[in-house]
Amino acid sequence: MAGSMELPAKGGFSFDLCRRNAMLEKSGLKMPGFLKTGTTIVGLVFKDGVVLGADTRATEGPIVADKNCEKIHFMAPNIYCCGAGTAADTEAVTDMVSSQLQLHRYATSRESRVVTALTLLKTHLFNYQGHVSAALVLGGVDVTGPHLHTVYPHGSTDTLPFATMGSGSLAAMSVFESKYKEGLTREEGIQLVADAIRAGIFNDLGSGSNVDVCVITQGGTEYLRNHEEPNPRTYVSSKGFSFATGHTEVLSTRITQIGPVVAEGGPVVAEGDVMEEGL
Repeated sequence: MAGSMELPAKGGFSFDLCRRNAMLEKSGLKMPGFLKTGTTIVGLVFKDGVVLGADTRATEGPIVADKNCEKIHFMAPNIYCCGAGTAADTEAVTDMVSSQLQLHRYATSRESRVVTALTLLKTHLFNYQGHVSAALVLGGVDVTGPHLHTVYPHGSTDTLPFATMGSGSLAAMSVFESKYKEGLTREEGIQLVADAIRAGIFNDLGSGSNVDVCVITQGGTEYLRNHEEPNPRTYVSSKGFSFATGHTEVLSTRITQIGPVVAEGGPVVAEGDVMEEGL
Protein backbone atom coordinates (compact mmCIF):
# COMPACT_ATOMS: atom_id res chain seq x y z
CA MET A 1 0.00 0.00 0.00
CA ALA A 2 2.69 2.44 1.07
CA GLY A 3 4.74 1.49 -1.98
CA SER A 4 1.96 2.65 -4.33
CA MET A 5 2.06 6.25 -3.01
CA GLU A 6 3.46 8.79 -5.48
CA LEU A 7 6.45 10.62 -4.06
CA PRO A 8 7.29 14.15 -5.19
CA ALA A 9 10.18 14.44 -7.63
CA LYS A 10 13.47 15.21 -5.95
CA GLY A 11 15.51 18.23 -6.97
CA GLY A 12 15.22 20.36 -10.08
CA PHE A 13 12.83 23.22 -10.84
CA SER A 14 9.06 23.12 -11.04
CA PHE A 15 7.52 25.14 -13.87
CA ASP A 16 3.89 24.42 -12.92
CA LEU A 17 3.28 28.05 -11.95
CA CYS A 18 4.80 29.29 -15.21
CA ARG A 19 2.33 27.15 -17.17
CA ARG A 20 -0.49 28.34 -14.93
CA ASN A 21 0.46 32.01 -15.48
CA ALA A 22 0.63 31.47 -19.26
CA MET A 23 -2.84 29.92 -19.20
CA LEU A 24 -4.24 32.80 -17.13
CA GLU A 25 -2.69 35.37 -19.46
CA LYS A 26 -4.26 33.66 -22.50
CA SER A 27 -7.65 33.74 -20.79
CA GLY A 28 -7.44 37.53 -20.47
CA LEU A 29 -5.94 38.11 -17.01
CA LYS A 30 -3.50 41.02 -17.02
CA MET A 31 -0.28 40.18 -15.19
CA PRO A 32 0.86 42.69 -12.54
CA GLY A 33 3.61 45.05 -13.67
CA PHE A 34 6.94 45.77 -12.06
CA LEU A 35 7.18 48.49 -9.43
CA LYS A 36 10.01 50.98 -9.99
CA THR A 37 11.80 52.36 -6.95
CA GLY A 38 13.30 55.45 -8.60
CA THR A 39 16.62 55.41 -6.74
CA THR A 40 20.24 54.32 -6.97
CA ILE A 41 21.73 52.96 -3.73
CA VAL A 42 25.00 51.03 -3.47
CA GLY A 43 27.47 49.63 -0.97
CA LEU A 44 30.84 47.90 -0.97
CA VAL A 45 33.28 46.36 1.48
CA PHE A 46 36.83 47.75 1.49
CA LYS A 47 39.80 46.61 3.55
CA ASP A 48 38.95 48.70 6.65
CA GLY A 49 35.16 48.80 6.55
CA VAL A 50 32.12 49.59 4.41
CA VAL A 51 31.22 52.44 2.04
CA LEU A 52 27.55 53.20 1.30
CA GLY A 53 26.28 55.59 -1.37
CA ALA A 54 23.01 57.04 -2.65
CA ASP A 55 21.62 59.66 -4.98
CA THR A 56 19.37 62.44 -3.62
CA ARG A 57 16.34 62.56 -5.97
CA ALA A 58 12.87 61.79 -4.59
CA THR A 59 10.12 61.30 -7.18
CA GLU A 60 6.33 61.22 -7.26
CA GLY A 61 5.70 59.47 -10.56
CA PRO A 62 7.09 61.79 -13.25
CA ILE A 63 7.57 64.68 -10.79
CA VAL A 64 10.81 65.39 -8.90
CA ALA A 65 9.46 66.03 -5.40
CA ASP A 66 12.80 66.67 -3.68
CA LYS A 67 16.17 67.34 -5.30
CA ASN A 68 18.26 66.81 -2.19
CA CYS A 69 16.70 64.22 0.11
CA GLU A 70 18.64 61.88 2.42
CA LYS A 71 18.49 58.17 1.56
CA ILE A 72 21.24 56.97 3.93
CA HIS A 73 19.58 56.33 7.28
CA PHE A 74 21.15 56.05 10.74
CA MET A 75 20.61 52.67 12.39
CA ALA A 76 23.33 52.65 15.05
CA PRO A 77 26.64 54.50 15.48
CA ASN A 78 28.36 51.66 13.58
CA ILE A 79 25.49 50.71 11.21
CA TYR A 80 23.82 52.71 8.42
CA CYS A 81 21.20 51.72 5.85
CA CYS A 82 20.38 52.99 2.35
CA GLY A 83 16.70 52.89 1.41
CA ALA A 84 14.93 52.57 -1.95
CA GLY A 85 11.20 52.31 -2.57
CA THR A 86 8.43 54.28 -0.89
CA ALA A 87 10.13 57.04 1.12
CA ALA A 88 7.66 56.80 4.01
CA ASP A 89 8.22 53.03 4.30
CA THR A 90 12.02 53.25 4.27
CA GLU A 91 11.94 56.02 6.90
CA ALA A 92 9.48 54.18 9.13
CA VAL A 93 11.22 50.80 8.96
CA THR A 94 14.72 52.15 9.56
CA ASP A 95 13.55 54.44 12.41
CA MET A 96 11.72 51.55 14.09
CA VAL A 97 14.69 49.18 13.90
CA SER A 98 17.08 51.95 14.96
CA SER A 99 14.94 52.45 18.10
CA GLN A 100 14.96 48.71 18.82
CA LEU A 101 18.75 48.59 18.45
CA GLN A 102 19.11 51.51 20.86
CA LEU A 103 17.01 49.69 23.47
CA HIS A 104 19.09 46.55 22.89
CA ARG A 105 22.29 48.54 23.53
CA TYR A 106 20.82 49.92 26.76
CA ALA A 107 19.90 46.41 27.88
CA THR A 108 23.21 44.73 26.99
CA SER A 109 25.72 47.60 27.27
CA ARG A 110 27.25 46.34 24.05
CA GLU A 111 27.69 47.66 20.52
CA SER A 112 24.96 46.61 18.07
CA ARG A 113 25.83 43.87 15.60
CA VAL A 114 24.96 44.17 11.92
CA VAL A 115 23.30 40.72 11.91
CA THR A 116 20.92 41.95 14.65
CA ALA A 117 19.77 44.85 12.46
CA LEU A 118 19.48 42.51 9.48
CA THR A 119 17.30 40.05 11.40
CA LEU A 120 14.98 42.77 12.69
CA LEU A 121 14.58 44.28 9.22
CA LYS A 122 13.93 41.09 7.30
CA THR A 123 11.53 39.73 9.96
CA HIS A 124 9.45 42.90 9.81
CA LEU A 125 9.38 43.00 6.00
CA PHE A 126 8.59 39.28 5.69
CA ASN A 127 5.64 39.69 8.07
CA TYR A 128 4.11 42.22 5.67
CA GLN A 129 4.68 40.02 2.60
CA GLY A 130 6.13 42.81 0.44
CA HIS A 131 3.40 45.38 1.12
CA VAL A 132 5.97 47.53 2.93
CA SER A 133 7.88 48.83 -0.08
CA ALA A 134 11.39 49.11 1.39
CA ALA A 135 14.43 47.78 -0.48
CA LEU A 136 17.52 48.29 1.66
CA VAL A 137 21.31 48.11 1.52
CA LEU A 138 22.55 47.58 5.07
CA GLY A 139 26.19 48.11 5.99
CA GLY A 140 28.18 48.27 9.17
CA VAL A 141 31.26 47.26 11.13
CA ASP A 142 31.09 45.36 14.43
CA VAL A 143 33.34 43.10 16.53
CA THR A 144 33.20 40.43 13.80
CA GLY A 145 34.33 42.81 11.03
CA PRO A 146 32.68 44.68 8.12
CA HIS A 147 29.34 43.43 6.76
CA LEU A 148 27.18 44.36 3.75
CA HIS A 149 23.68 43.00 3.14
CA THR A 150 20.76 43.68 0.82
CA VAL A 151 17.19 43.33 2.09
CA TYR A 152 14.31 42.98 -0.39
CA PRO A 153 10.73 44.12 0.33
CA HIS A 154 9.53 40.52 0.80
CA GLY A 155 12.20 39.86 3.44
CA SER A 156 14.79 37.93 1.43
CA THR A 157 18.43 38.91 1.99
CA ASP A 158 21.85 38.63 0.35
CA THR A 159 25.32 39.00 1.85
CA LEU A 160 27.74 40.39 -0.75
CA PRO A 161 31.07 42.20 -1.11
CA PHE A 162 29.34 44.86 -3.26
CA ALA A 163 25.65 45.50 -3.89
CA THR A 164 23.28 47.84 -5.74
CA MET A 165 19.52 48.38 -5.52
CA GLY A 166 16.88 50.64 -7.01
CA SER A 167 15.96 51.58 -10.56
CA GLY A 168 19.53 52.69 -11.31
CA SER A 169 21.04 49.49 -9.91
CA LEU A 170 21.99 47.99 -13.29
CA ALA A 171 24.03 51.03 -14.31
CA ALA A 172 25.72 51.09 -10.90
CA MET A 173 26.40 47.34 -10.98
CA SER A 174 28.13 47.65 -14.35
CA VAL A 175 30.64 50.02 -12.71
CA PHE A 176 31.16 47.71 -9.73
CA GLU A 177 31.59 44.58 -11.84
CA SER A 178 34.20 46.23 -14.03
CA LYS A 179 36.22 48.00 -11.30
CA TYR A 180 35.72 46.27 -7.92
CA LYS A 181 38.59 44.32 -6.41
CA GLU A 182 39.35 43.00 -2.94
CA GLY A 183 41.47 45.08 -0.59
CA LEU A 184 40.36 48.52 -1.82
CA THR A 185 41.68 51.49 0.14
CA ARG A 186 39.31 54.02 1.70
CA GLU A 187 39.87 56.57 -1.08
CA GLU A 188 39.44 53.93 -3.81
CA GLY A 189 36.20 52.71 -2.17
CA ILE A 190 34.74 56.21 -1.95
CA GLN A 191 35.67 56.94 -5.58
CA LEU A 192 34.19 53.67 -6.83
CA VAL A 193 30.92 54.25 -4.93
CA ALA A 194 30.71 57.81 -6.29
CA ASP A 195 31.32 56.53 -9.83
CA ALA A 196 28.56 53.92 -9.42
CA ILE A 197 26.05 56.48 -8.12
CA ARG A 198 26.92 58.86 -10.97
CA ALA A 199 26.26 56.04 -13.44
CA GLY A 200 22.78 55.68 -11.93
CA ILE A 201 22.19 59.43 -11.92
CA PHE A 202 23.04 59.86 -15.62
CA ASN A 203 21.47 56.65 -16.94
CA ASP A 204 18.24 56.41 -14.92
CA LEU A 205 15.46 59.00 -14.89
CA GLY A 206 14.39 57.96 -11.38
CA SER A 207 17.81 58.91 -9.97
CA GLY A 208 19.44 62.31 -9.99
CA SER A 209 20.95 65.34 -8.26
CA ASN A 210 23.85 64.72 -5.86
CA VAL A 211 25.99 61.90 -4.46
CA ASP A 212 25.84 61.08 -0.73
CA VAL A 213 28.50 58.78 0.74
CA CYS A 214 28.85 57.16 4.17
CA VAL A 215 32.12 55.54 5.30
CA ILE A 216 31.93 53.15 8.27
CA THR A 217 35.11 51.82 9.91
CA GLN A 218 36.03 50.36 13.28
CA GLY A 219 37.18 53.82 14.36
CA GLY A 220 33.93 55.61 13.55
CA THR A 221 31.57 56.79 10.84
CA GLU A 222 31.91 59.67 8.39
CA TYR A 223 28.78 60.82 6.55
CA LEU A 224 29.79 62.81 3.46
CA ARG A 225 26.59 64.70 2.63
CA ASN A 226 26.59 66.00 -0.98
CA HIS A 227 30.05 64.52 -1.53
CA GLU A 228 29.68 65.28 -5.24
CA GLU A 229 27.28 67.63 -7.01
CA PRO A 230 27.35 66.59 -10.67
CA ASN A 231 24.17 68.52 -11.53
CA PRO A 232 24.66 72.17 -10.50
CA ARG A 233 22.01 74.70 -11.47
CA THR A 234 23.06 76.28 -14.76
CA TYR A 235 20.94 79.41 -14.38
CA VAL A 236 19.75 81.40 -11.40
CA SER A 237 17.99 84.73 -11.94
CA SER A 238 19.88 87.57 -10.27
CA LYS A 239 16.57 89.33 -9.59
CA GLY A 240 14.93 86.32 -7.98
CA PHE A 241 11.27 85.61 -8.52
CA SER A 242 8.66 88.37 -8.45
CA PHE A 243 4.92 88.14 -8.94
CA ALA A 244 2.95 91.20 -9.99
CA THR A 245 0.21 92.43 -7.65
CA GLY A 246 -3.24 91.28 -8.66
CA HIS A 247 -2.31 87.88 -10.02
CA THR A 248 -4.07 86.24 -7.06
CA GLU A 249 -7.45 87.77 -6.32
CA VAL A 250 -8.29 88.41 -2.64
CA LEU A 251 -11.98 87.62 -2.22
CA SER A 252 -12.38 88.84 1.36
CA THR A 253 -10.33 90.02 4.33
CA ARG A 254 -11.07 89.68 8.05
CA ILE A 255 -8.86 91.00 10.87
CA THR A 256 -9.29 89.35 14.28
CA GLN A 257 -7.75 90.85 17.42
CA ILE A 258 -6.25 87.99 19.43
CA GLY A 259 -6.06 89.82 22.75
CA PRO A 260 -4.39 92.65 24.64
CA VAL A 261 -0.85 92.45 25.97
CA VAL A 262 -0.52 93.62 29.59
CA ALA A 263 2.42 95.96 30.06
CA GLU A 264 3.44 98.59 32.59
CA GLY A 265 0.87 101.34 32.73
CA GLY A 266 -2.09 99.17 31.80
CA PRO A 267 -3.24 96.92 28.99
CA VAL A 268 -2.10 97.86 25.50
CA VAL A 269 -2.38 96.14 22.18
CA ALA A 270 1.12 95.33 21.00
CA GLU A 271 2.10 95.92 17.42
CA GLY A 272 1.36 92.86 15.32
CA ASP A 273 -1.03 91.45 17.89
CA VAL A 274 -3.71 90.87 15.28
CA MET A 275 -4.29 88.06 12.87
CA GLU A 276 -5.28 88.75 9.28
CA GLU A 277 -7.21 86.15 7.37
CA GLY A 278 -7.41 86.36 3.62
CA LEU A 279 -9.61 84.22 1.41
